[in-house]
Amino acid sequence: MIDISGLNSNIITNGIGLYVSFTRYLLFFLMAAYTYLNFRYFRTDPAGKRRVCASQLRILFVLHLIAYSVIAVRTMDRRALFLYGLEAAFFLCYIFVSRILYPNGSRILTNNICMFLCVGFIILTRLDFDRALRQFILAAISATAAWIVPFIVKKVRFLDRLEILYGAVGAGLLTAVLVTGNTSFGAQLSLSFGGISVQPSEFVKIIYVFFIAAMLSRSGTVKNLAVTTAAAALHVLVLVLSRDLGGALIFFVTYLFMLYAATSSKRLLAAGVISGSAAAAAAYALFSHVRDRVLAWRDPWSDIDNKGYQVTQSLFAIGTGGWFGLGLYEGMPGRIPVVEKDFIFAAVSEEMGALFSICLLLICLGCYLQTVLIAGRIEELFYKLVAFGLGTVYIVQVFLTVGGVTKFIPSTGVTLPLVSYGGSSLLSTFLLFGVIQGLYLRAPEAEEAAGKEAEYEDI
Repeated sequence: MIDISGLNSNIITNGIGLYVSFTRYLLFFLMAAYTYLNFRYFRTDPAGKRRVCASQLRILFVLHLIAYSVIAVRTMDRRALFLYGLEAAFFLCYIFVSRILYPNGSRILTNNICMFLCVGFIILTRLDFDRALRQFILAAISATAAWIVPFIVKKVRFLDRLEILYGAVGAGLLTAVLVTGNTSFGAQLSLSFGGISVQPSEFVKIIYVFFIAAMLSRSGTVKNLAVTTAAAALHVLVLVLSRDLGGALIFFVTYLFMLYAATSSKRLLAAGVISGSAAAAAAYALFSHVRDRVLAWRDPWSDIDNKGYQVTQSLFAIGTGGWFGLGLYEGMPGRIPVVEKDFIFAAVSEEMGALFSICLLLICLGCYLQTVLIAGRIEELFYKLVAFGLGTVYIVQVFLTVGGVTKFIPSTGVTLPLVSYGGSSLLSTFLLFGVIQGLYLRAPEAEEAAGKEAEYEDI
């Protein structure tokens, strides 16, 4: 007698396998189409921009649905469908409330925020459902809190006169972490309040940009530059003493680029690069934590079971995934330590493919280009520097994350904004993009473009 139940089971298993294999290609093509539209946006008229953004949203919701359909058939867990419904409702709410509150705001920026969250939700759900649910709750709270930020940036007129407050709060929070902070992976990163852990440096980097912009926009005298440089060095030094070297590098590079944007001095830029190189050499000599990461970067294969384990597993995952990925639940990203935070890019590459990951990076680049364009449109030096500085913070963080995962640079423990797991990173990135949205609304062309768009039918 033929075992029909076993036969049916094999058919179902093979059918699921074929579906997962098919969707990995479909997910890539959807992501590629979204990425193409992300850059086409910059070359179209106002009516074209609205059509591009509308097409992006259609792609976003289809990609989200397909990915969660794979999760549902692979896990047979009804909670996945519940979480999918919550996330889809959140995206709709976030998009439409943003349009109601800021009808003249940047729609492409809102779309990209949702796409980053979408990719993060998908990978985190695949890795750990409970963490994915917490990430969703944190995202909803962060989005709600950040809605007020563009209004403040657009309406408040004295933000450029609070440099003392910015400097004191930023340096004070970093010092508090140095003195009483919790240690994680060899670095003092967080403070605990009633069982809740917060990483202050994630928020200080925004305050720090405002501080540097306020100082550099006051005057270009040698005395002012010296005071600004000393204050910036203090921030970096406290981070180095806390062994938060990824944060220190973000702060240092951001100051260097903002200084060059304000002064156009190649000599100052060269002096900064030289001093930064000297500081890096000193950190290597002083901190065993730094030496371990550098050694793991230079030759992870020589200590594959210890210091080089994380990097080698990341490289294995990326290499195994190939161009189109293995498909959701077909890889083994759980072998990578803290994969949901620092190394989530490796998990994306393994199961969704290198091409999908490249598209994700191109969208990050598109966000950075938009901040540069916004900075170019703004007339006030303070707000121009804020836009440029926040864009630099964002793109440097992306570079450090991906560079560490791919062994291009030593790992710095930096997360991928809006994709990696973590409440402090999530909220700070929402606030960062909220400031950029407010700066977009301040740009002279924003109101003019909004007036032109009003002539066209909404899509």
